[in-house]
Amino acid sequence: MAKVGNNIVTTGLSGKLGDIIVFRNVNGKTIVAAAPRERTVEPSEAQLNNQAHFQEAILYAKSAVADDTMKAAYQAAAKEGQSAYNVAVADFMKAPQINEVDLSNYTGQPDSYILVRATDDFNVAEVTVAIQNADGTEVESGTAQLEPGTIWWRYTATATNESLDGDKIIIRVTDVPGNLTEEEKSL
Repeated sequence: MAKVGNNIVTTGLSGKLGDIIVFRNVNGKTIVAAAPRERTVEPSEAQLNNQAHFQEAILYAKSAVADDTMKAAYQAAAKEGQSAYNVAVADFMKAPQINEVDLSNYTGQPDSYILVRATDDFNVAEVTVAIQNADGTEVESGTAQLEPGTIWWRYTATATNESLDGDKIIIRVTDVPGNLTEEEKSL
């Protein structure tokens, strides 16, 4: 792929030259690339799933930039050469991550807490925590609160949990488009 700067011959040029090269005008720059080849094999199941996911990302991005508040938020996160639309597509394509779970301050008593370090390429929207006994019955669940100025979320216990042996902590993190990442920890 070649990039052509301010050139009197190619400035503003776009289109396909035979089956050899393609010219595209992107942000005032002319991009020259090899012409795409026609597919000769059927796409795999994984490729079809990826195409469907990308189509959903396109629909999400279109609706996000149609909302002035969302568009402004995505535009604020855009790097040079990116649009709010590009950032919204990328946000939809990538789920948030659970980087660390700190259970050291959870004692099973009210006001003890669980810390979750969660990140996303744009913004983590919500972190929820569910605590289950070894037999699968729920002790409690709720939404964690973002610790000001950090990427740590704190879930403060409200119920008494008599026995922690074999208990499960289920952490769910969602981002703005609704992508969900889930992790389970055992006590």
